[in-house]
Amino acid sequence: MKMIYIELFQKAFRILILTLVVWATTFDFSRAQESPKEEDYFKILRMPTPEGIILEVGGLAVLPNGDLGISTRRGDIYIVENPTGRQPYFRKFASGLHEVLGLAYKDGALYCAQRGELTKLQDTNMDGKADVLETVCAWPLSGHYHEYSYGPKLAPDGSFFVSGNVAFGSEEWWRGESRVPWRGWVMKIDEKGQIEPWATGMRSPCGLGMIDGELFYTDNQGDWFGSGGIWHVTKGAFTGHPAGLRWANHPNSPVSLTPEEFYTKADKRQVKDEHGRYIKPENVVNEDFVTLYDLKKEFPEIKLPAVWLPHGIQGISNSEIVKIPEGTFGPFSGQILVGDQGQSKIMRVYMEKVKGEFQGASWDFRSGFQSGVLRMAWAGDGSLFVGETNRGWGSAGEANEGLQRLVWNQRTPFEMRTVKAKPDGFEIEFTKPVDKSLAEDLASYSAHSFIYKYHPVYGSPPVKNKEHKIKGVKVAEDGMTVRIIVDSLQQYHIHALSLDGIREKGTSYSLVHPTVYYTLNTIPEGKKLSLEEVSTKNSLAVKAPEPVKEEQKVKKAVMKKSATAKKPVVKQVAYTKTPTYQSVKGLLTKNTCLACHTTDKRQVGPSFRAIAKKNYSDEKIVQLIYNPQPQNWPDYATEMPPMPQVPKEEALKIARWINSLEK
Repeated sequence: MKMIYIELFQKAFRILILTLVVWATTFDFSRAQESPKEEDYFKILRMPTPEGIILEVGGLAVLPNGDLGISTRRGDIYIVENPTGRQPYFRKFASGLHEVLGLAYKDGALYCAQRGELTKLQDTNMDGKADVLETVCAWPLSGHYHEYSYGPKLAPDGSFFVSGNVAFGSEEWWRGESRVPWRGWVMKIDEKGQIEPWATGMRSPCGLGMIDGELFYTDNQGDWFGSGGIWHVTKGAFTGHPAGLRWANHPNSPVSLTPEEFYTKADKRQVKDEHGRYIKPENVVNEDFVTLYDLKKEFPEIKLPAVWLPHGIQGISNSEIVKIPEGTFGPFSGQILVGDQGQSKIMRVYMEKVKGEFQGASWDFRSGFQSGVLRMAWAGDGSLFVGETNRGWGSAGEANEGLQRLVWNQRTPFEMRTVKAKPDGFEIEFTKPVDKSLAEDLASYSAHSFIYKYHPVYGSPPVKNKEHKIKGVKVAEDGMTVRIIVDSLQQYHIHALSLDGIREKGTSYSLVHPTVYYTLNTIPEGKKLSLEEVSTKNSLAVKAPEPVKEEQKVKKAVMKKSATAKKPVVKQVAYTKTPTYQSVKGLLTKNTCLACHTTDKRQVGPSFRAIAKKNYSDEKIVQLIYNPQPQNWPDYATEMPPMPQVPKEEALKIARWINSLEK
């Protein structure tokens, strides 16, 4: 009998194992797995730094032998040997310079931009240290703290480009000023040290970049700048900030627009109170406003951003621009990376030329760096050196400084590779094939557009917001591209496309970054898709109700009256559910709260939990959103701007969530 039980048990066990094998071969485990994130493909490695060296990185330059040159905000320059190895060797090359915010290598020498000059550094006796420091060119300084200088970047003809910040006013401390020549300008400097003013309209031009022989730069939100972005800098261009126009009448200025002409069309908002003191301009809700493209109709020399980088979403202090070398970072080679100092992250940009002007798409790429991303440079092994700084500027990364490397693990992420404008919408190319059944469903897509005010106020809320209907989609046979018809495209506006319903074929993974922002400066010409050749299926479409016959209406009315008569009257009690983070996350993103705040950690501003500890009422938090009181947070360098554009209902929901946090 015992042997019979054993045999039965063994037979049952074999059946169970066979069942599990069959189940395992048919069940799609990928559907139960979480979709990969950006950190699953691009790893951040910290480079070991000798004790006592503080790398508040201002510039990076890779030398022909693979060594890495580093300049710091503290005025030091280091050469790092074996920079991608386990034990890099740091050698101090020079010191005592003035806030070096850029570094370049040319013909055996290093060049750097100090506050007031372009300097050439040479090691003529070959002892590993600079023994000759030569002023190539100098420019004026007023002594204002904000007069940073950036660069140099090498031009194809061997000359250099440098840029200079504006200062701020004395009484009007919020207003950018060009107190001395070429502040708020990009300058071109030839090998003999001669300055050629190149373009103006810059406020804080931290990120210069030579892309395929052409100059681009990044600026960030501030007065006259509703958001950060990337500009193509051509000679004689005016990119938006009027301070530098002060020098338009200079004999060698390529810009002809004068401040007097400019202010006939742009309101300076220079108003005094009853005591004769200037009043800081603030955003006005529901006002009549102009945009930068409105002013371009009056002044053709205005250069619109090639790509807007929406403030609070894709950075708050945009920095270095670099092109991804061919054969590097997989499907993204040839595209552009843009750093952000405030949010300690990197964005990816795809640009195209339409009717002779640049425009294009931007995505988040990699966040989580230990400090603010200021400079980037490519190592010989295809990894990316990332130089970081925080002091005085604030950043999402908690460290004050840093030098890290970004390394790709050779696996291809499921992403949008490119987005191109079409006459009736956009063409989206992917890095891997999409699930065709989902890609043909209009419910997988959504689109809205917006732009920013052009005014002397610090920043701008998104304005001219518009939801766009997706009218049709055409999916390529191989699943690598889709073309969507977007109703009522808006020229000059940022179009946000969300592909939340798209999944990778065979795995059901979602896109690593499902939202892209396309700056549509020009709507291209060409053939439009007809509705006969696209899918118009929409799984979320609401079907029209069946018509109800008259006798059915009467019957329903009688039944409803009878049910109401029998139902006891219950007193309704008002109940407000405490919001969760997931329920307010969209509001925090939309209203750019996450640009400066996190739940638990100090960032540019205090954490939400720290705000909760102040024990403000919900109504008080709403008041502070609309009219911040910087004196409540004296140890934060960056003041919060007033946010009167946040709807009262949304502000109250955010306030209730903040006050629900443990204190």
